[in-house]
Amino acid sequence: MRALWLEYRRTQDKRVRERLILTYAPLVKYVAGRIGSGLPAHVDDGDLVSYGLLGLISAIERYDPDRDIKFETYAIARIKGAIIDELRALDWVPRSVRSRAREIERAISELEAKLGSAPDDEQIAARIGITVEELEESLSDIARSSIAALDELWSVSGEGDQISLLDTLEDTAGPRPADALDETELRETLADAIARLPEREKLVITLYYYEELPLREIGEVLGVTESRVSQLHTKAILRLKARLSGASARL
Repeated sequence: MRALWLEYRRTQDKRVRERLILTYAPLVKYVAGRIGSGLPAHVDDGDLVSYGLLGLISAIERYDPDRDIKFETYAIARIKGAIIDELRALDWVPRSVRSRAREIERAISELEAKLGSAPDDEQIAARIGITVEELEESLSDIARSSIAALDELWSVSGEGDQISLLDTLEDTAGPRPADALDETELRETLADAIARLPEREKLVITLYYYEELPLREIGEVLGVTESRVSQLHTKAILRLKARLSGASARL
């Protein structure tokens, strides 16, 4: 495989590029399926694959085989990025849902600063000025829109590259030396933020992102409905985003 990469680097032959695209096309299907599983039914899986293919092509054109990083690791981040960029461009998430997500995230951040611990549903709802039932409905709306996920991109590179928060959870090949400090700090900050989640939310994050269990099976583990797991997942992500927003500003 390395010989094929070196040939492409040397010749930029389109036929060689096509061979690389065909070789790594399953990555696109994997990433599209992972992202698509949390999207509304009207979002077409074929469209996600098309968006991801653009990310794969970009990764192939930019990848340096002499770098100490596996192509799969490099490509997955860019495939995710291409898909999410296109979804954002479509702007199919209602403005009210985006606004409520930011409101909940801000309330969590303010309460944690005041209390020194993770606020519960009653405290979050009171801070926003809504009932707990309305908070739960909002979490379900946010979950259905899939704007709360560890697949959201997070800029860490001075060159404008992006990685996803999910990538910082994985034990991947080392980044470029220039990026190592920033990514290490983000990884450590995220690990600490996850460790400080309420136990049920932490378990949902662990089972979903580390063990890759579907929400339905996580519900069976916790003894709750799939919709409740979805709410717990969304609330955990908003907590993490609130905690990481300050860390991002320092990177």
